[in-house]
Amino acid sequence: MRSKCWPRRLLSRTPVLALIAMVGAVAPAAAELRIDITQGTVEPLPIAVTNFLGTTPDEVRFGRDISSVVSADLERSGLFYSIDRQAFIQTAESLSTLPQFASWRVINAQALIQGQAQVVEDGRLRVQFRLWDVFAEQQMEGLAYTAEQAGWRRVAHLIADAVYKRITGEDGYFDTRIVYIAERGPPDRRVKRLAIMDQDGENHKFLTEGHNLVLTPRFSPTLQEITYLSYFSNTPRVYLFNIDTARQEILGEFKGMTFAPRFSPDGKRVILSMAQDGNSEIYAMDLSTRAVKRLTFHSAIDTSPSYSPDAGQIVFNSDRGGSQQLYVMDSSGGNVRRISYGKGRYATPTWSPRGDLIAFTKIRGGRFFIGVMRPDGSGERQLAEGFLVEGPTWAPNGRVLMYFRQEPSDTKGKGGRSRLFSIDLTGENEREIVTPLDASDPAWSPLSP
Repeated sequence: MRSKCWPRRLLSRTPVLALIAMVGAVAPAAAELRIDITQGTVEPLPIAVTNFLGTTPDEVRFGRDISSVVSADLERSGLFYSIDRQAFIQTAESLSTLPQFASWRVINAQALIQGQAQVVEDGRLRVQFRLWDVFAEQQMEGLAYTAEQAGWRRVAHLIADAVYKRITGEDGYFDTRIVYIAERGPPDRRVKRLAIMDQDGENHKFLTEGHNLVLTPRFSPTLQEITYLSYFSNTPRVYLFNIDTARQEILGEFKGMTFAPRFSPDGKRVILSMAQDGNSEIYAMDLSTRAVKRLTFHSAIDTSPSYSPDAGQIVFNSDRGGSQQLYVMDSSGGNVRRISYGKGRYATPTWSPRGDLIAFTKIRGGRFFIGVMRPDGSGERQLAEGFLVEGPTWAPNGRVLMYFRQEPSDTKGKGGRSRLFSIDLTGENEREIVTPLDASDPAWSPLSP
């Protein structure tokens, strides 16, 4: 649960047993509505999202806003097409009884979402929704969420997650946050701050003041902490930042520079690079004891480590073979093997939460690419290309990536904007995530518990 913006007490989730009973039991359809997102590019599913009903002006406003966020979440995934509400034939008010399925088929809606927002006696907001398969004329899902009124936007994300999972069979990723580096100022005096926001760019907040340069933030699996690199007194050090308390602490005092930190899947360790005497190696630190273990022993530069989801392996990049390539090793540091063999240089690898792919940045011929490959190096393909595209991070369902894209500057140093984009594994659904300032180094949070 989001502890800073959405305290655990704000939200509770319960199945809508009474709601389902009101509409009666519905037998399963012979052919269930389904999107198979494992088969490459798919045609977006036409879906109708009605304004959620309410009785009072506040309830009507909550219902309208929640349905808008649900619609935007689903459409942004690239898997759904939200039908214009002006095309609706049946009114939202008449949906208090069963939908008039023929009216929805006329406008080619294959799925229908209806709902209701109600402010209950204790002042909290109760939101219930139903998902209908229009052609099968059956209810696919029915749930209710109870939250403090300030939590209405998160309720909308949870509804979108529930719809996404019911239709695709995969977990959603809408109830998540992004931590990133907010940037401003000229190239030679760039001010960089930690910032955090919802995955759709809302609920934006700066976490640091910008007095010290910060880079490469990464979420803890617990969602409470961020690890990142900061230059304090011009010395790069790895820090921990507690989102609840805003407390920062240095991870440890080391003789050399430390950088490229990342949490282990269980959140009990941080893996990082440390440079001593001009040599960069990979280390792991136990956060409870602060004991440090060296994992690589090579004269080359070893950096940018990332654990596999089961913590059994680590991917990293190294120039030990003469050029910058990707390598995988056991989490103990043994059994090192090279996995990238394409033309160009490889960097910033990150393992998918599903364990099936590794994302990376590739530099070739003066161009940058965001790509993926299997953990054995096979199946390499590029998803995005640009003057500078870098720093991929995975959505928790392993189906979508986010990264930053920078434009070239002119001869006077103007231009060069840096922005965040998301793209799915088809490479066809690239979308900008709008931020108040320039943005780089995004990191996607896990799903909230």
